[in-house]
Amino acid sequence: MEDTSEQTEDDTPLKKILVIRFSSIGDIVLTTPVVRCLKSKYKDCEIHFLTKQQNTSILENNPYIDRIHVYNKAVGLHTLIKELKKENFDFVVDLHKNLRSKRILLALRKPHGTFDKLNFKKWLYVRTKKNVMPDVHIVDRYFDAVKRLDVRNDGRGLDFFLQDEDYISPDALPLSFQDGYIAIAVGAKHVTKQIPTDIIIAICEKLEGNILLLGDINDKIKANKVENAIGSRVFNGCGAYSLTQTAALIDTSSGIITADTGLMHIAAARKKNIISLWGNTVPEFGMYPYLPEKDCNCQSVIYEVKGLKCRPCSKLGYKKCPHVHFKCMKQQDTLKIAETANKWTQSDNT
Repeated sequence: MEDTSEQTEDDTPLKKILVIRFSSIGDIVLTTPVVRCLKSKYKDCEIHFLTKQQNTSILENNPYIDRIHVYNKAVGLHTLIKELKKENFDFVVDLHKNLRSKRILLALRKPHGTFDKLNFKKWLYVRTKKNVMPDVHIVDRYFDAVKRLDVRNDGRGLDFFLQDEDYISPDALPLSFQDGYIAIAVGAKHVTKQIPTDIIIAICEKLEGNILLLGDINDKIKANKVENAIGSRVFNGCGAYSLTQTAALIDTSSGIITADTGLMHIAAARKKNIISLWGNTVPEFGMYPYLPEKDCNCQSVIYEVKGLKCRPCSKLGYKKCPHVHFKCMKQQDTLKIAETANKWTQSDNT
């Protein structure tokens, strides 16, 4: 009979594993293959996840996670560490790798694994424009953190789980939207990742069907400008829905047009068509849409302005273009972007 006992390489049985990733939305979604594969290999082991309070909704429906621990600045790291010590974890997976997570590793004094963030290579790419990044997605680099547990990627892509109550009643959208729509992510954490208002309008003018604008309350004014410019084919949903409800609206769309942002990764997790527009960041950083290796009927199409000597100008982003012109977004090919999206809606209607 096969021995299925759950052990580390030093033959200690695994009862509890802690995974650490504090932020942000997209980065947490990108950890889900590691979580799933851990639970798949160590079925009787409790999988715990540590994140920030505002990000718990990303993980609450995940069946591979047994408990979520919350970091809250008001409570403090010292109190959090005391609570974590009580759990007596057998292994810690650090998928954030910052000073805070290192403090936790030192305090817990447990076997652990982490990964290479490649910050120097990213810095070198930004400063010299010479690409020395390995052709490896961040998800596959995350798996370096669980190598010693003999956990391997199953190739099934990302996870973002929804419940029935997350789905919006069709009556909440205009009647015509029941025949289908394209979603557009209006915002992003950094302005130089965002699709400018005039570019969104130019895309919408060329789209054939209905358009749902998605984002948080901070994106509402920008979305209002798009809605006013295009008319009744556009519905402004920014700030009106929770993150899981937003994911459900992406789920029932033909696909999403988005910048390099969290909704892009949620769309990948929900196996939806994705058009991603890249501004100051580049796909070579390894954060492009991560789709399943097999049996995926969705499409990922990347648009970026090639040949700009200023790209990438940051691994994260800025409040404004450091060169003022913002050509990386202003020169996006809105006609081709719309043509790609229109094929999705045409396919839905056949």
